[in-house]
Amino acid sequence: MKRITVLLADDHQLMREGLRMVLELEKDLQIVGEAEDGRQAVALVKQLRPAVVLMDIAMPLLNGLEATRQIRKQSPDTKVLILSAHGHAAFVKQVTKLGAAGYLLKQTSSAVVARAIREVQKGNTFFSPSLARGLPAGGPKPLPRAGLDKQTGNSLSSREVEVLQLIAEGQSNKQVAAELGLSFKTVDKYRQQLMGKLNIHDVASLTRYAIAEGIIESHDRGTIG
Repeated sequence: MKRITVLLADDHQLMREGLRMVLELEKDLQIVGEAEDGRQAVALVKQLRPAVVLMDIAMPLLNGLEATRQIRKQSPDTKVLILSAHGHAAFVKQVTKLGAAGYLLKQTSSAVVARAIREVQKGNTFFSPSLARGLPAGGPKPLPRAGLDKQTGNSLSSREVEVLQLIAEGQSNKQVAAELGLSFKTVDKYRQQLMGKLNIHDVASLTRYAIAEGIIESHDRGTIG
């Protein structure tokens, strides 16, 4: 039997350990790697080419939304299945636009998670029942390759989203440059591009925008997982 290879992406080690423990009881599933942030997930997909990525949304350095977009672009045969504590309809619609094949809430049973992995690996979609009710008739239509989200009318590039997240997380231009392997001047250029595209003129407003778009989580409103 050829097993379905799975990559786990979640910033909580206990969550990853629990998922590995229960999913490895399934004879047809094989956990091939673990990522603690979105950037590591993207890198491991490139290296391991798993059939399915089980992806959290709120992760440091690169969130699950942007990681999904990048993974679908670089490895279109890899299916992304979101497993999140946050079930707001806007997030569900956004990740399906970015190419995710399904969306599960974290209170889902391990048996249903295993079933969802099998379904998306076959090319089907799978959503928690409470989420599926809020989707358009006929179900979601994931993109064959991830596109750009144009909710604002000004689509951001993958690099711009990465810079935006790091700035919104409180990192300085120098820290962002070191994290992304860019020059200070390049990061400053991206910052100016972001502010111009979004018509935002200060870091506090950029942070509020990032929270509203689900790029980072708001600790004031509770976590988004």
